[in-house]
Amino acid sequence: MAAPQIELTERAAKRINAILDAEKAGVMRISVEGGGCSGFSYKFDLDEAATDDDTLLERNGAKVAIDSASLPFLADCTIDFSDDLIGATFRIDNPHATAACGCGVSFSI
Repeated sequence: MAAPQIELTERAAKRINAILDAEKAGVMRISVEGGGCSGFSYKFDLDEAATDDDTLLERNGAKVAIDSASLPFLADCTIDFSDDLIGATFRIDNPHATAACGCGVSFSI
């Protein structure tokens, strides 16, 4: 079985690099947890390094670690960064989500 495709946009990579540099971290970790108003929620953390269990995404030096339990929920997603009038945030476009909350942090499949 092929590894799920996950896209990290140029905007997201630029912002991740800025955060990793400022916080002296090695990777941004994105995971999926149960909870949130739509069933699952995305969680963003900083970590020193990826583990052997992680899938590591890289773009322009930006490193994102995704654990094996979260990977199926993020299959075919696009990770982007938006900085507009309503705020600056990472956005995950998940084509498999059947519903999402208004803020885009939680979803259901």
